[in-house]
Amino acid sequence: MRLPDVQADCPDIRINLTRVGVTDVKKLVEIVRERERPIILIATFDIFVDLPFDRKGANMSRNFEVIDEVLEESIAAPIYLTEELCEVIARRLLERHEYASRAEVKISSEYIIKHKTPKTKTQCHEVVNIFVGATANKSEGETRKTIGVEAAGMTTCPCVQQIMHEKAEEELSKLNVSKTATKKFLKNIPMITHNQRGRGSIFIEVGDSHEVSIERLIDIIKSSMSSQIYELLKRPDEIFVVETAHKNPRFVEDCVRIMAQKVVQEFTDIPDDSIVSIKQINEESIHQHNAFAERVATLGELRSEMSV
Repeated sequence: MRLPDVQADCPDIRINLTRVGVTDVKKLVEIVRERERPIILIATFDIFVDLPFDRKGANMSRNFEVIDEVLEESIAAPIYLTEELCEVIARRLLERHEYASRAEVKISSEYIIKHKTPKTKTQCHEVVNIFVGATANKSEGETRKTIGVEAAGMTTCPCVQQIMHEKAEEELSKLNVSKTATKKFLKNIPMITHNQRGRGSIFIEVGDSHEVSIERLIDIIKSSMSSQIYELLKRPDEIFVVETAHKNPRFVEDCVRIMAQKVVQEFTDIPDDSIVSIKQINEESIHQHNAFAERVATLGELRSEMSV
């Protein structure tokens, strides 16, 4: 008996749908690295195709079949980049969903990196969030891919620090401390201010012929705040982190601008039409709100602005 294909029926309301698919599909993904241990990710997939006006529904089971097939194939032909995995799945989805003109795949996962504390060199781990995706169109030969990272750090407020700087000058003057000694003291000992835990993120969309290193994005984000933060700190490390942060006070806006500058400096091989999204959220310590800043632009626009 031939079973009915209800999804192929014509819907009552005949309009196109931009995205139809499945979300929160969890799979184990192994990324191979040369001369290093492979990276094992518990990845969450979101998978979509567009749906034409004359079709009631998409064949959802094909999405799961494609993911499992590609992951199984990666055992024989190893995957070296998560975005490469997304590209293969997106193109395969268009083959399976013959009625679709566009396929989109997104992967999000926690990514654990190893590093050492700044003074005692104690080894510790840090978790960052990574996001990769690919979009394939039947009408276009090139697949667009997106690589993104979100990482945490520490920021300190320049405004309050300047106020405390002036207050310290006044108090030292009352104690008859010379201006030369005061200047030297304030240069070596940064003034107190309130601090925040910040979360920076960078997303870059490029064509399938270009690569964006996740590790480079992590470094850019972490170096754009007042100081890095660590899971494990000994006393000398704590002193170093706090002092470093207070010697580099930065507004939420500063972090976004610094990230943008570093992206332009680091990714000279990426074309101007690449889309860059940069965001910083600071969790305020003395307020009940968070501070937010964002810039979305093409890489060409950022290059043009910074060349002035």
